[in-house]
Amino acid sequence: MMYPLVRDFAAAGVPVAVTCRVLGSKQAFYAWYAHPVSDRDWDEAHLLNAAYDIHADDLEFGHRFIADELQVAGHRASQRRVWRLCSQQRLFSQTVRKARKNGKKPGPPVCDDRVERDFTAEGVNELWLTDITEHRTREGKIYLCAVKDVYSNRIVGYALDSRMKSRLAVAALNDAVARRGGVSRVAGCVVHSDRGSQFRSRRFQLAFFANLQNNVLDRRTWGTRDELRATIIHWIERTYHRRRRKRRLGKLTPVEYETVNHDAVALAA
Repeated sequence: MMYPLVRDFAAAGVPVAVTCRVLGSKQAFYAWYAHPVSDRDWDEAHLLNAAYDIHADDLEFGHRFIADELQVAGHRASQRRVWRLCSQQRLFSQTVRKARKNGKKPGPPVCDDRVERDFTAEGVNELWLTDITEHRTREGKIYLCAVKDVYSNRIVGYALDSRMKSRLAVAALNDAVARRGGVSRVAGCVVHSDRGSQFRSRRFQLAFFANLQNNVLDRRTWGTRDELRATIIHWIERTYHRRRRKRRLGKLTPVEYETVNHDAVALAA
């Protein structure tokens, strides 16, 4: 950063030796002047330019997601190198305060646990997780019930409402069944929610709602339910389904993973 200034002073008639007494080594300046940009600097400049474009397109992307997108775009860079460059340029994903625990314990389970904490699936429509989250707007709360296929992490159905009634869960399940091709296509699927009508599937909360909370709900204050509803739907359908690459899925997005492994069920892609 100093040497271009030394060069400018020299062009204005100030001797290099004089300027370098204050700003740096004369020998180092002439070495830089002979080769002002190294090959590594040139490569990292291009890498940073691509990283800026990725981050600008989606501000919630941190260095891990940026590294995955760079790899898909054909850039060769380790995750550590991307982390270093992003740290230097402060290309960070938005961070939010952790929610305080209220000390309440969940009630007893209302149904048998058919999953027994084994949250894995060998194919689509074998195991779905479902849960509910809420967020405030100036008009009042909005509730989201979502259903996720464990196989691909895809949100196969969801519903939003201003009240948390049983109809919210029913609407989300109906949406999932319809998106997956009807009852005959999902026969035998296990739908898991840990406890009660206000589902507490902790694995699902960590895998999906934490991302939603950090990257959408807590990013700003929301004026109306319709405004937040549209933003949530856009985030699910565009960002989570088509931009969020999962290490567990071989750095594919949920939609890409299903398309590659199960062409017949890529219903909404």
